[in-house]
Amino acid sequence: MNSWIDFSAVGKIIVVGLLAGAGLPALFSVGIRALALPGGGGRHGTDAAAGTTVMGGNTAGLVLAVLCFATVLAGIGLGIYIIVAA
Repeated sequence: MNSWIDFSAVGKIIVVGLLAGAGLPALFSVGIRALALPGGGGRHGTDAAAGTTVMGGNTAGLVLAVLCFATVLAGIGLGIYIIVAA
């Protein structure tokens, strides 16, 4: 144990930094990808009257996306809470 460096604190900082810095954006991208899953028997194509693209949804993909986005929001909320409470 070095008296100048607390290696357990450095390890905790690295783990939390990797989880928050890379884990939350990766989880967000998984949620975006889950929204784009094909299937579900929905309509596909272009709605000419509205000028928009209509995509069918996959229920499992939607549930996975909601869980991913909720986890990301919870992580952001926890980070804000820790900063404000300090």
